[in-house]
Amino acid sequence: MYIHGFEGSWFSHPFWRTRFLLERSEDLAALLASDVPAVLIDIDKGVAPAEPRPQATAARAAPTLVAIEPLVPRDAAKIDRELARKTIARSKTVLKDVFEGARLGRPIDAGDVASVVTDISAAVDRNPAMFIDMARLKSKDEYTYLHSVSVCALMVNFASQLGLDEPTVRSMGLAGLLHDVGKMAVPDAVLNKPGPLDENELALIRAHPEHGHAMLANGEGVTQEVLDVSLLHHEKIDGTGYPYGLKGDAISLAARMGAICDVYDALTSERPYKEGWTPLRAATEMHRWEGHFDRDLLFKFFRSVGIAPTGLLVRMRSNRLGITLPDGARETRSKVRVFHCALERAPLTLEDVFLSSAGGSDQIVSEEEPDRWGFADWRALSQRLIAGQAARS
Repeated sequence: MYIHGFEGSWFSHPFWRTRFLLERSEDLAALLASDVPAVLIDIDKGVAPAEPRPQATAARAAPTLVAIEPLVPRDAAKIDRELARKTIARSKTVLKDVFEGARLGRPIDAGDVASVVTDISAAVDRNPAMFIDMARLKSKDEYTYLHSVSVCALMVNFASQLGLDEPTVRSMGLAGLLHDVGKMAVPDAVLNKPGPLDENELALIRAHPEHGHAMLANGEGVTQEVLDVSLLHHEKIDGTGYPYGLKGDAISLAARMGAICDVYDALTSERPYKEGWTPLRAATEMHRWEGHFDRDLLFKFFRSVGIAPTGLLVRMRSNRLGITLPDGARETRSKVRVFHCALERAPLTLEDVFLSSAGGSDQIVSEEEPDRWGFADWRALSQRLIAGQAARS
């Protein structure tokens, strides 16, 4: 069955998405045991609910399964774009109210933004590239709110690609949404200053993780992932970050993920006083920053957004080796030019594989060292491959 939506509270259903194909028996059992009063089933995308409906289990009535008529076909890209636009606008409104309340000392209730995480997750599930791209344009006055929306989307997409369980994916999204709430303790004049910050202003900015953690610590429905990301998303693997200078595994998985998503969105965002970098340029620069990020997680993040720094030797799921290249002038995606069989250690006919955040028939599984594969002069070989020349020439 294809789930089109749930009635009731966001906390009532056991899934982080609201629209998906329900295939596993354990997911059906979890749904029937939940407090969801009714479920909408799209029979145009899956089977209709069986008749008669499942009977009540224990003392609780099973959700009513309601079939809806097949949706009228429309241009999928237009639907996704409109969904993204509406989701971004609504998310900004809700988040602004919550953040302004935090500025005034009102306790934060995660339930107030739970539906925002659900909406963003649904939009990302449909078309992650479109949603993330549309959220890159931010005005000066709305940057903090829309940056949080973008980081939420990136965290949901990243956590899903890592195969984390659904409650953790949902918590990661919530962490992305609330990671910068501490900036409400920083004057707007400092937050929106277009030029360099002086020492006092920089100190105010550097205090925002601790302010955010304090705002969230006594909140309702706040998970450990939310607390970790708010406090530690500016820590660096080599210990040069703030506020505590933590190193390596002392920084939680959630915070290491949050650091990557936070910087990537900041680099690619269009600002009134700064043109955003292309996704490829951002990925390439982040890959060069030694000691800043968890290298393994960073590479997995690149895979989640369909981007890879140019010129890397990579291994594909098909056990082919290739070199990463940009796809198009806008540099919003990457492609891999495969040229070598990893199993037989033999050259192959050149073929371009296009990457996307939605996956595909072949994907990058690892970055490889050229020397390991006998490519002693990788620079010369990579230049030939970029020019479209066979590896054996």
